[in-house]
Amino acid sequence: MLWNKTTGKILGAFLIGFSFFLGLPLIVSAVYSDGNSETFILTFAITFIAGFSFWYPLRKEAQELKIRDGFLIVALFWIVLSLTGSIPFVFSKEIEISTPDAIFESFSGLTTTGATVIRGLDTLPPSLLFYRQMLQWLGGMGIIVLAVAILPILGIGGMQLYKAESPGPIKDTKLTPRIKETAKALWYLYVSLTVVCAIAYYMAGMSALDAVGHSFSTIAIGGFSTHDDSIRFFDSAAIDYIAILFMFLAGINFTLHFLAWRRKTVLTYIADSEFKAYVMTLVTVFALCAAVLIQTNTYSSIADSIRYGLFQSVSIGTTTGFTNAAFHLWPTFLPALLVLSSFVGGCAGSTGGGIKVIRCMLLFKQGGREIKRLIHPNAIIRIRVGDRIIEDRVVEAVWGFFAAYILIFVILLLSLMGTGLDQATAFSSVAACLNNLGPGLGTVHEHYGNLSTSAKYLLCLAMLMGRLEIFTLLVLFSPAFWRA
Repeated sequence: MLWNKTTGKILGAFLIGFSFFLGLPLIVSAVYSDGNSETFILTFAITFIAGFSFWYPLRKEAQELKIRDGFLIVALFWIVLSLTGSIPFVFSKEIEISTPDAIFESFSGLTTTGATVIRGLDTLPPSLLFYRQMLQWLGGMGIIVLAVAILPILGIGGMQLYKAESPGPIKDTKLTPRIKETAKALWYLYVSLTVVCAIAYYMAGMSALDAVGHSFSTIAIGGFSTHDDSIRFFDSAAIDYIAILFMFLAGINFTLHFLAWRRKTVLTYIADSEFKAYVMTLVTVFALCAAVLIQTNTYSSIADSIRYGLFQSVSIGTTTGFTNAAFHLWPTFLPALLVLSSFVGGCAGSTGGGIKVIRCMLLFKQGGREIKRLIHPNAIIRIRVGDRIIEDRVVEAVWGFFAAYILIFVILLLSLMGTGLDQATAFSSVAACLNNLGPGLGTVHEHYGNLSTSAKYLLCLAMLMGRLEIFTLLVLFSPAFWRA
């Protein structure tokens, strides 16, 4: 039997850890006297008691995790935490929201998707706004990776959880010799970027709450905002360019950030093939957007066309999902181009969603290799990324991921159309949720509140699959996985 006592112990510990984070919105509620304190006290009590009930009876268990255990814990925890995260939305007296909508909002936050069913954000209590942003921040780097740092304290190895949760096709790279130190290094970087981003936003004119909240969702590449109009609410070029910078940084492999900091040189970035492809992709999308916006006189000046084109290219291309313009109304092919750019997404090891740049690179290189093989059938042709030869096993895994991605996308698309959605809305909804992007086209260009309950649950599944990169969830449906 796959489930063991250690699994229950870890889930309990994770829930206890999450319950303590609820103290942050509780403090915000007290500072702003928004009358929402009872909501978070009740949520804390439910979450802590549930976690303690799992953990305490099993606290002395110290069985080493296997890879299968890691997959099960990661999948269960994201599901359980997303369901638990919906409690404040349900219990808050300051917002009228159904249980399916609350679950959708929680899934969207923790998976850093940024799709929302809530309108009237500008009038919500500050503590609830902070809580939404905090969900994305916790989900951004992966609360599992955070917990990996304390697993040795629990007497449990953490590498299995790290491999199961970390994004990208190559998951054995560690920044430091020990997984505990790796997780700490990732979170030091994550927290540092968040603090610097918050300070920059505040100095550019945001309030303290807005600055902290938007820094959470910027570094997490989440896209939630404290205002219905997102970044457009501030109508500030300075804020736009700060967001562009930090969205771009958050879309880069955090390993590169760590190495560049340790070596004290930006040459680390320039030498990385995935980084160069990442930059090239964003620059290409931006150039097309700016050119069309200028040619069609969509905005009154070239400077505005560049500003809005650059912002939306980086926001959608990194799967952040902030908006500073109504891009769904942009001329010709631009709305479709932006949504399609989210399929590439950020770099592996970043907080971005999508297929990931490195996978797209390997797919492109594999296609080129097959063309060369047609010309030279007996040649031995290796795929290289920079100076590194990529093993065929990795390339096969990428093709397998891509095939699974397309199959899941088609199934979800047809299922959503079966709920009554038109093709444009269904396609963009699946793209936005499976790529953890957020904003879509059609009837979901502003929010997802008008969708049916069945459509929302399907999109919750899409968000979860996107966050866990499909296989981590699909493996649970394999009969071989459950064999003793």
